Amino acid sequence: MLTSIGKFLRKVRIDHEEILKDMAEKLGVSSAFLSAVENGKKKMPEIWFEKLKSIYSLSTEQAEELQRAIIDTNDMIEINLQNASDNNKTLAISFAREFDSLDDETSEKILKILKRRKED
Repeated sequence: MLTSIGKFLRKVRIDHEEILKDMAEKLGVSSAFLSAVENGKKKMPEIWFEKLKSIYSLSTEQAEELQRAIIDTNDMIEINLQNASDNNKTLAISFAREFDSLDDETSEKILKILKRRKED
């Protein structure tokens, strides 16, 4: 079954008149792996987000659409804390612990802060 990421990737390919093999080569993977990601059998590598933005010159709107597709498709997100500061580690762990209890108003406030920070 085609996932949200799969639908997004297929649309990008169509817009660029590419086939699965073309995109797979640009991403440095096999066609089979890309197909598995599209169909939800494999998780999309995190590095693909930046690669796709760069390779296909995604607009801000398209990048946000891709981010939504990633969120829609993934049930779990991993955060690598290996090189994070102690403060950022504490923040990530605290956020993870409180995530299920956040109300919509608080979530919106956090999202606005993160979007504002990204724009700076």
